[in-house]
Amino acid sequence: MAVCFALGSTCFLVGPFPCYAQLVGASADAITFFVGSILFTAGGGLQSWLAWSGRHSAGGWSGWWAAIVQSAGTLFFNVTTYQAMHTALNSDDYNRLVWRPDWRGSICFLVSGAIAYRASARHGSRPARGGAGWWQPAVNLLGCVFFGISAVAGYVVPATGSMLDQAAANWNTSAGAACFLACALASLRDRSPAATSPPRGSAAPA
Repeated sequence: MAVCFALGSTCFLVGPFPCYAQLVGASADAITFFVGSILFTAGGGLQSWLAWSGRHSAGGWSGWWAAIVQSAGTLFFNVTTYQAMHTALNSDDYNRLVWRPDWRGSICFLVSGAIAYRASARHGSRPARGGAGWWQPAVNLLGCVFFGISAVAGYVVPATGSMLDQAAANWNTSAGAACFLACALASLRDRSPAATSPPRGSAAPA
Protein backbone atom coordinates (compact mmCIF):
# COMPACT_ATOMS: atom_id res chain seq x y z
CA MET A 1 0.00 0.00 0.00
CA ALA A 2 2.67 2.51 1.02
CA VAL A 3 4.80 1.60 -2.00
CA CYS A 4 1.86 2.22 -4.35
CA PHE A 5 1.13 5.58 -2.73
CA ALA A 6 4.81 6.55 -2.80
CA LEU A 7 5.24 5.71 -6.49
CA GLY A 8 1.91 7.31 -7.41
CA SER A 9 2.79 10.46 -5.51
CA THR A 10 6.13 10.63 -7.29
CA CYS A 11 4.33 10.58 -10.64
CA PHE A 12 2.11 13.50 -9.60
CA LEU A 13 5.09 15.29 -8.08
CA VAL A 14 7.22 15.35 -11.24
CA GLY A 15 4.45 15.39 -13.86
CA PRO A 16 3.45 19.07 -13.50
CA PHE A 17 7.00 20.43 -13.82
CA PRO A 18 7.44 22.11 -17.23
CA CYS A 19 11.03 20.88 -17.44
CA TYR A 20 9.84 17.28 -17.06
CA ALA A 21 7.19 17.72 -19.76
CA GLN A 22 9.77 19.30 -22.07
CA LEU A 23 12.21 16.46 -21.40
CA VAL A 24 9.86 13.54 -22.02
CA GLY A 25 7.19 15.17 -24.22
CA ALA A 26 3.47 15.76 -23.69
CA SER A 27 2.49 12.15 -24.39
CA ALA A 28 4.91 10.65 -21.85
CA ASP A 29 3.95 13.35 -19.36
CA ALA A 30 0.27 12.44 -19.69
CA ILE A 31 1.14 8.75 -19.31
CA THR A 32 3.00 9.63 -16.11
CA PHE A 33 -0.19 11.09 -14.63
CA PHE A 34 -2.25 8.08 -15.71
CA VAL A 35 0.22 5.60 -14.21
CA GLY A 36 0.24 7.66 -11.01
CA SER A 37 -3.56 7.52 -10.80
CA ILE A 38 -3.53 3.73 -11.25
CA LEU A 39 -0.97 3.40 -8.46
CA PHE A 40 -3.13 5.64 -6.26
CA THR A 41 -6.12 3.38 -6.95
CA ALA A 42 -4.10 0.26 -6.13
CA GLY A 43 -2.92 1.83 -2.88
CA GLY A 44 -6.44 2.99 -2.06
CA GLY A 45 -7.84 -0.49 -2.68
CA LEU A 46 -5.26 -2.07 -0.38
CA GLN A 47 -5.91 0.60 2.24
CA SER A 48 -9.67 -0.02 2.06
CA TRP A 49 -9.15 -3.76 2.45
CA LEU A 50 -6.88 -3.29 5.46
CA ALA A 51 -9.25 -0.73 6.98
CA TRP A 52 -12.22 -3.09 6.57
CA SER A 53 -10.47 -5.83 8.54
CA GLY A 54 -9.77 -3.35 11.35
CA ARG A 55 -13.09 -1.52 11.31
CA HIS A 56 -14.11 -2.76 14.77
CA SER A 57 -10.98 -1.40 16.46
CA ALA A 58 -10.85 2.07 18.03
CA GLY A 59 -11.34 4.60 15.25
CA GLY A 60 -11.65 1.75 12.76
CA TRP A 61 -14.86 2.92 11.11
CA SER A 62 -13.41 6.40 10.53
CA GLY A 63 -10.37 4.82 8.92
CA TRP A 64 -12.57 2.69 6.68
CA TRP A 65 -14.72 5.62 5.57
CA ALA A 66 -11.65 7.73 4.88
CA ALA A 67 -10.15 4.92 2.78
CA ILE A 68 -13.35 4.26 0.83
CA VAL A 69 -13.96 7.94 0.02
CA GLN A 70 -10.34 8.38 -1.00
CA SER A 71 -10.55 5.30 -3.23
CA ALA A 72 -13.60 6.80 -4.94
CA GLY A 73 -11.54 9.93 -5.60
CA THR A 74 -8.77 7.90 -7.22
CA LEU A 75 -11.30 6.39 -9.63
CA PHE A 76 -12.31 9.88 -10.77
CA PHE A 77 -8.63 10.64 -11.30
CA ASN A 78 -8.32 7.43 -13.37
CA VAL A 79 -10.96 8.74 -15.75
CA THR A 80 -9.56 12.25 -16.17
CA THR A 81 -5.92 11.13 -16.46
CA TYR A 82 -6.95 8.57 -19.08
CA GLN A 83 -8.79 11.25 -21.03
CA ALA A 84 -5.73 13.51 -20.85
CA MET A 85 -3.47 10.66 -21.98
CA HIS A 86 -5.80 9.79 -24.86
CA THR A 87 -5.87 13.43 -25.98
CA ALA A 88 -2.09 13.76 -25.74
CA LEU A 89 -1.55 10.62 -27.78
CA ASN A 90 -4.05 11.51 -30.51
CA SER A 91 -3.99 15.30 -30.84
CA ASP A 92 -1.26 17.48 -32.29
CA ASP A 93 -2.89 20.60 -30.81
CA TYR A 94 -2.66 19.85 -27.11
CA ASN A 95 -3.13 22.21 -24.16
CA ARG A 96 0.04 22.78 -22.13
CA LEU A 97 -1.93 21.96 -19.01
CA VAL A 98 -1.50 18.20 -19.38
CA TRP A 99 -3.84 17.16 -16.61
CA ARG A 100 -6.49 19.14 -14.71
CA PRO A 101 -7.30 17.64 -11.29
CA ASP A 102 -10.83 16.28 -11.38
CA TRP A 103 -13.08 18.34 -9.08
CA ARG A 104 -15.01 15.26 -7.97
CA GLY A 105 -11.84 13.41 -7.09
CA SER A 106 -10.48 16.46 -5.29
CA ILE A 107 -13.67 16.72 -3.20
CA CYS A 108 -13.37 13.04 -2.29
CA PHE A 109 -9.78 13.59 -1.22
CA LEU A 110 -10.76 16.58 0.90
CA VAL A 111 -13.57 14.66 2.61
CA SER A 112 -11.31 11.67 3.18
CA GLY A 113 -8.52 13.83 4.60
CA ALA A 114 -10.96 15.63 6.89
CA ILE A 115 -12.37 12.33 8.21
CA ALA A 116 -8.89 10.98 8.90
CA TYR A 117 -7.77 14.19 10.59
CA ARG A 118 -10.90 14.40 12.73
CA ALA A 119 -10.33 10.83 13.92
CA SER A 120 -6.66 11.45 14.74
CA ALA A 121 -5.32 12.41 18.14
CA ARG A 122 -5.62 16.18 18.55
CA HIS A 123 -5.42 18.98 21.09
CA GLY A 124 -8.35 21.08 19.97
CA SER A 125 -7.78 21.72 16.29
CA ARG A 126 -4.06 20.97 16.42
CA PRO A 127 -2.52 17.48 16.10
CA ALA A 128 -1.30 15.88 19.32
CA ARG A 129 2.48 15.54 19.17
CA GLY A 130 4.45 12.56 20.39
CA GLY A 131 2.95 9.41 18.88
CA ALA A 132 4.40 7.67 15.84
CA GLY A 133 3.20 9.40 12.70
CA TRP A 134 1.36 12.06 14.69
CA TRP A 135 1.91 14.58 11.87
CA GLN A 136 0.70 12.42 9.00
CA PRO A 137 -3.08 13.15 9.18
CA ALA A 138 -2.37 16.90 9.11
CA VAL A 139 0.10 16.66 6.22
CA ASN A 140 -2.24 14.35 4.33
CA LEU A 141 -5.08 16.86 4.77
CA LEU A 142 -2.78 19.65 3.60
CA GLY A 143 -2.03 17.63 0.47
CA CYS A 144 -5.78 17.27 -0.15
CA VAL A 145 -6.17 21.04 0.18
CA PHE A 146 -3.39 21.59 -2.38
CA PHE A 147 -5.12 19.21 -4.79
CA GLY A 148 -8.38 21.14 -4.26
CA ILE A 149 -6.67 24.45 -5.08
CA SER A 150 -5.12 22.85 -8.14
CA ALA A 151 -8.52 21.67 -9.33
CA VAL A 152 -9.98 25.18 -9.04
CA ALA A 153 -6.99 26.79 -10.77
CA GLY A 154 -7.01 24.11 -13.46
CA TYR A 155 -10.60 24.81 -14.43
CA VAL A 156 -9.89 28.53 -14.72
CA VAL A 157 -7.14 28.01 -17.31
CA PRO A 158 -9.34 27.07 -20.32
CA ALA A 159 -11.64 30.04 -19.69
CA THR A 160 -8.96 32.70 -19.28
CA GLY A 161 -5.83 31.22 -20.84
CA SER A 162 -3.92 32.61 -17.85
CA MET A 163 -0.40 31.28 -17.40
CA LEU A 164 -0.65 32.32 -13.77
CA ASP A 165 -3.60 29.99 -13.22
CA GLN A 166 -1.79 27.23 -15.07
CA ALA A 167 1.23 27.67 -12.83
CA ALA A 168 -1.02 27.57 -9.75
CA ALA A 169 -2.59 24.33 -10.94
CA ASN A 170 0.78 22.73 -11.60
CA TRP A 171 2.52 23.88 -8.42
CA ASN A 172 -0.38 22.92 -6.16
CA THR A 173 -0.55 19.48 -7.76
CA SER A 174 3.16 19.00 -7.04
CA ALA A 175 2.80 20.36 -3.48
CA GLY A 176 -0.10 18.01 -2.75
CA ALA A 177 1.83 15.07 -4.17
CA ALA A 178 4.84 15.99 -2.02
CA CYS A 179 2.63 15.82 1.08
CA PHE A 180 1.29 12.40 0.08
CA LEU A 181 4.80 11.19 -0.71
CA ALA A 182 6.07 12.27 2.71
CA CYS A 183 3.30 10.30 4.43
CA ALA A 184 3.89 7.23 2.26
CA LEU A 185 7.65 7.24 2.89
CA ALA A 186 7.06 7.66 6.62
CA SER A 187 4.73 4.66 6.57
CA LEU A 188 7.38 2.62 4.77
CA ARG A 189 10.01 3.64 7.30
CA ASP A 190 7.78 2.87 10.28
CA ARG A 191 6.99 -0.60 8.88
CA SER A 192 10.48 -1.49 7.70
CA PRO A 193 12.21 -4.51 9.33
CA ALA A 194 14.83 -2.20 10.86
CA ALA A 195 12.10 -0.11 12.46
CA THR A 196 10.00 -3.02 13.72
CA SER A 197 12.65 -5.54 14.82
CA PRO A 198 13.74 -5.42 18.49
CA PRO A 199 17.26 -4.24 19.31
CA ARG A 200 19.88 -6.87 20.13
CA GLY A 201 19.64 -8.19 23.65
CA SER A 202 15.94 -7.44 24.00
CA ALA A 203 12.97 -9.74 23.70
CA ALA A 204 10.48 -9.43 20.87
CA PRO A 205 6.95 -8.51 21.94
CA ALA A 206 4.49 -11.38 22.13
